[in-house]
Amino acid sequence: MPARTNRSEATAQPRALVQNSLAPGTVDLPSLVPLMYALMSRNIASDGFIFSDPQAPGDYSKDSKPGCVIAAPSFPADTAGIDEDYVFNWVRDGAITAMEVARADVPARTGGLSAQTLNDYVQFAELCHSNAQPTKGHACFTIAGDARPWTEQNDGPALQTVTILAAYDQLDPGIQKTAVALINANVAFLLDVYREPTTNLWEEHVGYSFFARAAQLRCFMEVQATRVEGIDKPGGLQAAVDWLRQALDWHWDGTKYISMVADPGDGSAPSPQHPVVSGYDPNIDIVQASVYGAVPCTDPKLLATAAQLRAQWEEGGIACYPINQTDKRLGIGPLFGRYPGDVYDGDTAHPVLGGHPWALSTCNGAELHYRLATEIRSSGRVPFDEVSAPFFAQSGISGSTPAEGAAKALVATGDAMVRAVVYHSDHFELSEQFDGTTGYERSVHNLTWSYAAYLSAMRARAAAV
Repeated sequence: MPARTNRSEATAQPRALVQNSLAPGTVDLPSLVPLMYALMSRNIASDGFIFSDPQAPGDYSKDSKPGCVIAAPSFPADTAGIDEDYVFNWVRDGAITAMEVARADVPARTGGLSAQTLNDYVQFAELCHSNAQPTKGHACFTIAGDARPWTEQNDGPALQTVTILAAYDQLDPGIQKTAVALINANVAFLLDVYREPTTNLWEEHVGYSFFARAAQLRCFMEVQATRVEGIDKPGGLQAAVDWLRQALDWHWDGTKYISMVADPGDGSAPSPQHPVVSGYDPNIDIVQASVYGAVPCTDPKLLATAAQLRAQWEEGGIACYPINQTDKRLGIGPLFGRYPGDVYDGDTAHPVLGGHPWALSTCNGAELHYRLATEIRSSGRVPFDEVSAPFFAQSGISGSTPAEGAAKALVATGDAMVRAVVYHSDHFELSEQFDGTTGYERSVHNLTWSYAAYLSAMRARAAAV
């Protein structure tokens, strides 16, 4: 086993003790889907599978309610080297997880375990919504469904709505009524706030978030398109769709999409000419705005941003991860992080400048490649221009590459990224992060979103191949 070294002597040691011994290029990625689904499902509460609150051991009134999705079964007393408690239900994480339950191809889904999980999810989401304060965009709740003092995050109700629409046909009739009422409440709330600043995806800054806007746009578009009886379609929906499409363009600075734009405070339209958060771009949440939001995977500006994301973690500078150079010699990777100024690794007391790669970020990066391959195969056209050229060059694609060749190259690129996630996993279990130098897992263990991101990427891959 290689010796462990840290990027900062102040950081806690990486958590994992073991890495898989499989040759990096031999893993059949789709064959791991059932396992990843099972590992994800361990973090979803049910009537017979109950979590206790680590902050209130023995207080059964604070036990989990069915449908609660914990971010991870990890808290300081359980996981050495971290000072964060993840035994909470985030609206965003829960929606992303429940989407994989709704889309899963598992036996006896209708009337079976998955259907009950979705019924429970909707009921728990409604409980949290009823308890949400100070706004209905509250981001985080206890496992019993009470509001936790936290942030207001207006992408959560949007993602929750998208997931419930996807799950609707699998819900029991009585739960469908609850679902319709919750969707209507979410849409009414979002129509009031979509023009306003919000806390961003990583819960670090308040401003105009590219990701939140993309999630809200997808929500409004899917509500417009749905035929589910009882769902309101307020007159302001189309105006909101038009405004959000324009607002996303405000984030383009000429070379990349800006993650967060400050509120100018003078009534003018926010744009990259107004203050932005230093050290926050390029940010993986731009790619996530395509995976989970309404930004098309063929958007050249998105692809230009994604190219800069990959380059900053491969080619040097504060955000470069040494493990990506090691992995490149094995034919796998690269691993993706969040943004170049990241300092979080589960231990806020000991920040690490440059941060570490994340499993979910890497899977999301791979999914962009898979989705683009599908679009190219479907249309027979590669969206290659001078703006997107750097992105395609990273997969060996030029302006003369045929569509089929480009699609195959993109799938191969995505596969190399996911293979790095599998290779550095701890017996296939996925933590939040990997050490940027050694590749060993670190930060909180068994992150639910990591599994959901793997499953989402594999769904996209199935369509691409």
